Amino acid sequence: MLAATTALTMLAACAVEVPTHVPEKDLAHAWVKHSSDYEALTRQVYAVATRDLERFISDTSWSALPGQTGADDMPPAVILDVDETVINNVAFQVGFERPFSDRKLEMWDREHVAEPVPGVIEFIKAAQAADVAVFYLTNRPCEKYEDEEAACPQKQTVIDGIRELGLDVEPEFVSLSYERPEWTKEKLIRREAIAENFRIIMLIGDDFADFVACARSSFHPPCTEPATRASRAADVDKYARYWGNGWYILPGPMHGSWTTAR
Repeated sequence: MLAATTALTMLAACAVEVPTHVPEKDLAHAWVKHSSDYEALTRQVYAVATRDLERFISDTSWSALPGQTGADDMPPAVILDVDETVINNVAFQVGFERPFSDRKLEMWDREHVAEPVPGVIEFIKAAQAADVAVFYLTNRPCEKYEDEEAACPQKQTVIDGIRELGLDVEPEFVSLSYERPEWTKEKLIRREAIAENFRIIMLIGDDFADFVACARSSFHPPCTEPATRASRAADVDKYARYWGNGWYILPGPMHGSWTTAR
């Protein structure tokens, strides 16, 4: 009887001590929020991109979109992701009640003033001053809320966030996933749509899928199979000429397509 009681006590103690995720102590969140390394890296990425603007504007044969041809006479454009590329959401990532949902991010953004990723404001203003079109592609989804009239309230929230950084942006330069039926979370479709009228001189993001097509484990057309760690590693080599040369990737340790690749 004593042995059984002891065992039950030990089991109860174990149940109480089940480890829980504490976002404030998560090293990825802490690194983005507190480390000087993070800010130095993002500023470095945007400084290199700013330095490269003139070169890619002048070289009309250049495109940062593999497969784009015949774009010599098109106006130049850069494509940026939004979250953790333009807008720094670390405060949300630390503070929201788990599990994540897009609506939680939407409501949080409406109640808080957007913060920039260090270096992004200077880069975007330099691009706009050089008459380069700036497009923002986010995978925040367009979805109607039953208690709101707007069909896609998330788009205005994203636009408001960008403007809160002191940046000029018009709605036609911002696209969300499922804003149109064919605009899935595979950003290749929207990149190619922009490339019909603009020469893409740069891609900037914090996720591998902001650059490489079919890089997600949850795949969408035109992709036909999930990406794996091995396929993603192979694509790093495949597109070696672009990294730091038209493609500028920011650190993204808090979330992203890397977390589900196997």
